[in-house]
Amino acid sequence: MSDINPLLELPFQIPFTAIQAAHVEPAMQALLGRAEARLEAIAAPHDARLEAIAAPHVVRTWANTMAALDGMSEDLDVAFGVVRHLEATATSPELREAFGKIEPLVMAFYARVPLHEGLWRAVQEYAATDEAKGLTGVRKRYLEKTIQNFLRSGAGLSPEDKKKMEAIDVELAELTTKFSQNVLDATNEFEHVVTDEALLKGLPPSAVDAARESAKAKGMEGWRFTLQAPSYTPVLTYLDHAATREKFYRAYMSRCSGASQGAGGERDNRALVVKILELRKRKASMLGFADFSDLALEDRMAGKGERAWQFLLDLRAKTEPFFERENAELLAFRRELEGAAAPALQPWDVSYYAEKLRQARYDFDEEQLRPYFPMERVLAGMYGLVEKLYGVTVERDETVAGWDPAVLYYRLKDSDGTFLGGFYADWYPRENKRGGAWMDAFRTGGPTAAGFVPHLGLMCGNMNPPVGSKPALLTHRDVETVFHEFGHLLHHLLSKVELRGLAGTNVAWDFVELPSQIMENWCWEREALDLFARHYETGEALPEELFQKMKAARTFRAANGQMRQLSFGVTDLALHRSYDAARDGDVVAFSKAILQQYSAAPLPDDHAMIAGFTHLFASPVGYAAGYYSYKWAEVLDADAFSLFREKGVFSREAGMKFRGMILERGDSEDPAQLFRSLMGRAPDPAALLERAGLVG
Repeated sequence: MSDINPLLELPFQIPFTAIQAAHVEPAMQALLGRAEARLEAIAAPHDARLEAIAAPHVVRTWANTMAALDGMSEDLDVAFGVVRHLEATATSPELREAFGKIEPLVMAFYARVPLHEGLWRAVQEYAATDEAKGLTGVRKRYLEKTIQNFLRSGAGLSPEDKKKMEAIDVELAELTTKFSQNVLDATNEFEHVVTDEALLKGLPPSAVDAARESAKAKGMEGWRFTLQAPSYTPVLTYLDHAATREKFYRAYMSRCSGASQGAGGERDNRALVVKILELRKRKASMLGFADFSDLALEDRMAGKGERAWQFLLDLRAKTEPFFERENAELLAFRRELEGAAAPALQPWDVSYYAEKLRQARYDFDEEQLRPYFPMERVLAGMYGLVEKLYGVTVERDETVAGWDPAVLYYRLKDSDGTFLGGFYADWYPRENKRGGAWMDAFRTGGPTAAGFVPHLGLMCGNMNPPVGSKPALLTHRDVETVFHEFGHLLHHLLSKVELRGLAGTNVAWDFVELPSQIMENWCWEREALDLFARHYETGEALPEELFQKMKAARTFRAANGQMRQLSFGVTDLALHRSYDAARDGDVVAFSKAILQQYSAAPLPDDHAMIAGFTHLFASPVGYAAGYYSYKWAEVLDADAFSLFREKGVFSREAGMKFRGMILERGDSEDPAQLFRSLMGRAPDPAALLERAGLVG
């Protein structure tokens, strides 16, 4: 190992290939020391001029208090973010062990910041100055939000309770990391190898080819399937063999529940869920909140758990009649195919028969679209779209390496040539990479007195990789996912907020999905699709007939899709508002009873989705008490896209308005006011229901 520790002085282009597990602990210890020293300097700044005249106190200024606080832990934040990211996308036993050692230390530091007596006093002293009272705009908001965040984190607690709060935050970090690791390990543990080709009947060629490549990569004969989404989803949607569909469904929905290893096994997450909920509840109680949802939502658009709860229940009431009609239609369709004695649908049957019904009703199979969505063309078209809308250009830079050979790097430039930022893209599954799709930030730049400092970010997914000579071919849903994550990334890269704490995606959790979800709308517009939807072999544009079928099928079983999202949001809020282990018993059974109310089929006895629900339990906060925000932001994005419908889907005028009022502004102003500035009014929930076809 080199004597130079790359994590200590990370350049803009992160040297991922040079970072080793052995670097992690010494670097984090050193960076923690630096951050601690800066914290103490802010809490008790030394001014030699004042000391020389025996001044009774230090003059508090924006520069030595608030600006210093905003930049206090930047190098630690970047390095820890890099290590955390590597543990999620290129993990190894050594890296996992190293991360396990330093995560509690770093999280303890973050937990101590708002609990530090001297720092809290410094902020209060500054707030009392004439300079502070004269602040306006983003600086005024930063001071106000800092005070609110300190109080919400426990700054007003007694010294004894502050120690308890710090311990809670550290334990939450440790437990949620363990939860996430258990889900990754349980997902990787499962494999299903088929050697009889007849058992693959119904699967599309893309899934069969991918399974063959997976088997070859493992030195096996036949076809290998896993619980990774590109493998799991086609099995549930297309495979004729019902017993195999059932096996996959049960395996996926019982991950980390003790079903495979026995209660209390190494990867049993049930006790972790209960403990995480208990710690969150205790934290909320110590801070004077009725429950964790009120704590988590205090600085979000919803404001309180009850408002989010009523929002979800209102959507459920509007959706339920359509949901019941869709489910009756699906059962009737099965009985048309198989006779009146055909049994009721099981959970592993729903996607399968729904796909057959869609094909019958619209003469449309989503697999027909896959040849028209080669990954490279999709990316090029998406980058061309944002150039039209926002006046920015995306350029590939092949000289920059990522954390895996499959990772790509790009540079984003403004129309005047300003380098706004760089980003990495990692699209294919690996066993050392967690599932799902996400965006994250490595560096937050922005305007400074010396000029614009570029941002650095990333986006990840788990799509079907290239197979043989074929490029990676995406489903339309995959295309939407790519656009979604790039929307998050644009929110980060286009930020023009001077303070890191209010820049980019550091916004209210129920507002953060607006920039991402609005991007999905262009995936349904003919003009936008013409930028990239071309057959990977012939270059032929997406045929109009196929496009019209796709559009016609857009709202197919939309009520089921909406009820699924509502089920997660309601379960999340119920767990964080009312669940009590002593009163309500098993957390899996409690959650399953709620989820059943929103399910198109009876859930099996071993259903334990909550034990693998990383959105809620893979980080100390994350989407905890906040899953409703997906639907909340859908209301915002459906409404905001009307701007582009009115002015044209490639309208630079509408694009620059959205860029200037949303993408560049971060949390520099209240999100409700930002939306009103964009639209000239409050959001209209009717736009979402209309787009989903859930009206009339």
